[in-house]
Amino acid sequence: MNPRETIKKDRNNSLFWKISATFLVLLVVLGVMYVLITGYIANDYFQEVNQRLYGQIADSTVQLVRPLVDGEVDTLAVQEIMHSMMVINPSVEVYLLDVEGRIITYVAPYKRVKLDKVALRPIREFIDSGERKPFIKGDDPRHPGQKKVFSAAPIEEEGQLAGYMYIILASEEQHSVVSMLSGSYMLRLGRDWFFVTLVGALAAGLLALWYLTSNLRRIIEKVRRFKEGDLQARIEAREMGDFPLLSNTFNDMADKIVGNIQQLQAVENLRRELIANVSHDLRTPLAILQGYVETLLIKDETISTDNRRRYLNLALDSSEKLAHLIEQLFEYSKLEAKQIEPNKEPFFISELAQDIYQKYQVLGRSKGIHLRLQLAPNLPLVFADLALVERVLQNLMDNALKFTPEGGTVTIELQEAGHHVEVRVADTGPGIPESEQSYIFERYHKGGPTDKKSKGAGLGLAIAKKILELHNSTIQVHSKLNEGTSFEFNLPAYSG
Repeated sequence: MNPRETIKKDRNNSLFWKISATFLVLLVVLGVMYVLITGYIANDYFQEVNQRLYGQIADSTVQLVRPLVDGEVDTLAVQEIMHSMMVINPSVEVYLLDVEGRIITYVAPYKRVKLDKVALRPIREFIDSGERKPFIKGDDPRHPGQKKVFSAAPIEEEGQLAGYMYIILASEEQHSVVSMLSGSYMLRLGRDWFFVTLVGALAAGLLALWYLTSNLRRIIEKVRRFKEGDLQARIEAREMGDFPLLSNTFNDMADKIVGNIQQLQAVENLRRELIANVSHDLRTPLAILQGYVETLLIKDETISTDNRRRYLNLALDSSEKLAHLIEQLFEYSKLEAKQIEPNKEPFFISELAQDIYQKYQVLGRSKGIHLRLQLAPNLPLVFADLALVERVLQNLMDNALKFTPEGGTVTIELQEAGHHVEVRVADTGPGIPESEQSYIFERYHKGGPTDKKSKGAGLGLAIAKKILELHNSTIQVHSKLNEGTSFEFNLPAYSG
């Protein structure tokens, strides 16, 4: 495997390693938190058990010895019993309190006891709870700020409260021993089980991640192939796994990108065709115009008046054709760019058809072509752009007169069809081959009388098609060779 392939493979697996590292960190953090929380809960559990077992020790002590005699502390007796209790049970520390919580006496090395007074609220709550002692912590005189489980009992003299017996059930010595053993236990737990569990969970997690991300790696590979130019790369259904949304989104995006590329290629081909066709169409009238102008300049002194006028008329005709071609190009480009919005209004399509018929009568007679107008009675108004519909009819008439031979007929027919008015322009020309009928509305395509395609700007039908699309209508062609051609479209009737 070459270095480049290795880099690509590592790049594809980077997500797996990132997830694995994150999983490892989370696993370690959760493991440590679990051990700490377990230790904390175990400590509280031990203290609660201790308090429930020895909760009555203060009552028993008070009943065994009278700490106060005539309002005075029997120091010798109290300290003797305190010392005996702490020797027998090193986990306790015994204190004698007055009614306000001040420490009267205790048994402890010098300066080991830091507090002079403890809070009475936990003590009273403990005493008031009766035999079922709750889990309550009180002040630790040796460690200010720390709370420990305790046992407490009131000391009464002649029915009056004289003080409290306050016994810490988790002594400083016990705490030291527990801490030492706890540390040793935690160490053994971590060494013998925690890391074994951690490694096992990590291995299982990595295997699970590897399996779960296998489909993702295949998806990444398909994306990489598409990026490198394989436009046919797609994610198959069996490769989607747990990522159907991602896979379908990529497939849709890839299809759209490929479609856009194909559209761009088609636009580029049309652009080249446009340049070629426009160059050809502009060259012909320009060449004719240039030829006659040059002839007039060269033969200026010898040319007769009649020839001069004829040449000027021919040059004028070429310039008019050139202007008409340029006008068509601008009109079609505006329609294609959707820069023209139809100004729809109700009007009588029959009156427009009569105007078109009258305008083309002269041109038809000059070519020996008979024009007919067939109007159904009581035609309704249509709702459309009058100027644009007139442009459609003019283009269809121009096309019909162009290909209809002398002695032929061109017919304009209007009839009502439901909520529409059907417009039909037919001729008796040579017709259009069936193989060419789907192309005649494309720009720069001219279908000749016998399917002889000539390079030239056949924009009339393309413009008509675009205008009708603005009116949510379509144009249809029906043609047979040597019989003629008809173009039909519908316009909505005005319902207001």
